[in-house]
Amino acid sequence: MRIALEPRSWRLQLWTWPEVERYLEHNKGVIVPLGSTEQHGPTGAIGTDALTADAVAQAVAERSQVVVAPPQAFGMAEHHLGFPGTISLQPSTLLALLRDVVVSLARHGFERVYVINGHGGNMAATRAAFSEAYGRAASLGLASAPRLRCKLANWFLAPAVMSHARQLYGDREGQHATPSEIALTLHLYPHLARKLRPLPEPAPVGPIHGWEDFRRRYPDGRMGSDPSLATAAAGKELLERAATALGEDLQRFLQAP
Repeated sequence: MRIALEPRSWRLQLWTWPEVERYLEHNKGVIVPLGSTEQHGPTGAIGTDALTADAVAQAVAERSQVVVAPPQAFGMAEHHLGFPGTISLQPSTLLALLRDVVVSLARHGFERVYVINGHGGNMAATRAAFSEAYGRAASLGLASAPRLRCKLANWFLAPAVMSHARQLYGDREGQHATPSEIALTLHLYPHLARKLRPLPEPAPVGPIHGWEDFRRRYPDGRMGSDPSLATAAAGKELLERAATALGEDLQRFLQAP
């Protein structure tokens, strides 16, 4: 009788420590998915940013055979706190968390940390965390410190993704609760399509300040976007484009001197 074997998982949380130890003998790279738990308009899933970052990370891992750390589902979403369900970290909290993640990985011998991000509000704190991690690893005298490198990759800003989203949605893409990110969630979880419906004209794209100002400027949480245009088929194509682009970028990052 043939026994069907599951394909190898690249999720770190499903490995044992001896497996990680053996992996490090030939590969020093690790992918860290980073998202957020925040409102995505009246029809988008609150977990969109974490779900999409993790999906892209898994697709990249399958192409590159690089292990993926557990996804970080909470990010810097202070400006979305006017909408129920949003859970935010302070920028300093996110910075400290990511710094500690990187230093923990560096202690074991990981030297290339590739953060796949799904939320624009995380970008500044993430870059600051990298700087602190370098200093902390050096001060601890970690063997990996001289070769430790970190990179932030925002899947939604990959040129192949942006150009396709523009082709599909034009100006209706907007900047938050976009049809491109909602489409990817529909591909991952088809039942989310039941939440979609035609919506009024969105508030135009503008500045982002505190949560009260954000709720006032963007009453339903959207910034110039029309998520009703999203389809699962488009989400599948966007995932493929993101995974291909970031997979190639990851290989260059791993091979750089």
